[in-house]
Parts: sequence; C-alpha cells; structure tokens
Amino acid sequence: MALFSSLTPVFIAIICVLIGVILKKTNGEKEKCETKSKPLSHPWVDEDLKDGTDHHLEEEEVDEEWQGLEENVAHVPFFVERYPEAEMIKRSQMFYDFLNKRRSVRFLSDEPVPREVIDNVIRTAGTSPSGAHTEPWTFVVVQDPDLKHKIREIVEEEEEINYKKRMGHRWVNDLKRLRTNWIKEYLDTAPYLILIFKQVYGRLPNGKKKTHYYNEISVSIACGILLAALQNVGLCTVTSTPLNCGPQLRVLLQRPANEKLLLLLPVGYPKKDATVPALTRKPLEDIMVVM
Repeated sequence: MALFSSLTPVFIAIICVLIGVILKKTNGEKEKCETKSKPLSHPWVDEDLKDGTDHHLEEEEVDEEWQGLEENVAHVPFFVERYPEAEMIKRSQMFYDFLNKRRSVRFLSDEPVPREVIDNVIRTAGTSPSGAHTEPWTFVVVQDPDLKHKIREIVEEEEEINYKKRMGHRWVNDLKRLRTNWIKEYLDTAPYLILIFKQVYGRLPNGKKKTHYYNEISVSIACGILLAALQNVGLCTVTSTPLNCGPQLRVLLQRPANEKLLLLLPVGYPKKDATVPALTRKPLEDIMVVM
C-alpha cells in the first residue's frame, strides 16, 4: 500500500504527459485539415462583380510557382521632360480647366466618329499601370447597329427590374434629380459602345491560371485614362455600370469566362440639344488633406 502511494505521483505525471501528447496530435491534425481546406490568401483579388457563370473554374489549380513572366527584365534609362515651375503651374491649371469641362452626357448624336480616333484613345487607356504589368483589360468596341440594339434590349430589361425592385427606394430617389431611368436611347444612337472587361485571371502556356493582381483596380485606372482621352478629342460618354447585365453581355459578345464586365461607355458627339444637370464639384479643401 505504501509502495502504491509512493508511485501515485509518477502515474499521474505519466497520464498527464500522455494526455498532452494526444491533444497536441489532435490539434496538429486539425490545423493541417484547416490549412488544406482554407483557400490561399490573395489580397489583390476583387470579390465583387462575380457573375456566377463560372463556378466550375474556381476549383482549377492556380500555378503559384510560375506565372509566365520573365525572371529578368532589362532596365533602361528613363528621362522625362522637366518644366520651369511657372510652366508647371500653368500646365496643371490648364489641364484641370480642360478636364473640369467633362460631363456625363446621355444625349448622344449618331454622327460618325473616325475609327482611328477610337483606336488611339484605347491605345492611350492601355498605357495604364497594372499589377505586375499583367494588363488585365479587354476593350470591346461595338459599332454594328444590330448588336448595339441587342445590348440595349438586355440593359433596359435588367435596368427596369433594377429601378422597380433591386435598387431600393433611396437609390431610385437619389437619381430622380438627375432625370435618369431605365430607357437607354444612347445605346442605339452612339456610333460606338465600348465595353470594358476586367480579366480576373489569365492563362499560362501550360493551361493553368495566371494571376492578375489587383485586376479591378488596374482596369479602373485604365478607364479613368480612357475618359480623359475621350475628353481630349472632343467626344462625350456616360459611365454606365448596368447591374446584373454582365453575364448576358459577356455571352452575347462571346467573351471568355475569365472576363467580367466592369464598365459600358457609349461614345460619340453630344446632340445639338443635349443637356446635363447643373451640378457642381467639391472644392479642393473637401477632397484633399495635407499632412
């Protein structure tokens, strides 16, 4: 009995060690399962604008090792034209005054626009910076009248539902002062429609996905440059983001599943009787903070 009593602490210690080993093993296996099932963190991936038509592609393996990019890119000397300070101030003011005249125009003429102009403004948009220089954009230019009308039918059908059901009273009420509705005549009359798609991923020669880092931000910057380029040549547009139209328009335009519609721009000259809302922009002190 005395022997048993003296060994009790030893037994207790052994039991504690065994329990600790078992718990550690269990937690380790659990962590492995969670790590395996948990998707890799990709902070550059945009979660919105998924059109739900390519869920089967989400399971495809992404090549995390090789992205088809050159390992060593040659660097060349860079020079930029420098201006005297007075000239810099003058140019910056002139450029602001020029872009401050840009307005969203919904009344567009069917007057023809030289195709070369459209080519050049899209080339200009293609100079935009992008994540790891992946250039994840596709600009689809539609000039065929029948195709433009099909686009209008899709957009108007969905927009009517948007205004009546999806958007909600507050959103619709906020738009009343701008006199907008689901009727989009400019989709027929504008000589060109430019639909900008973001490529959420690319394809490598081996067939695996190629990561397009920050693709939505990259394409959005390109869209901003495109708007400035259109203003530069005297053309007008209105930035249209037709809710729930992306999948149908992607199929209509025969774009692949890795492309998602980001923006639709009708492009042309304004009608002679075109009007725009009498809006003002925020002053500098409301949009800039100097630390």
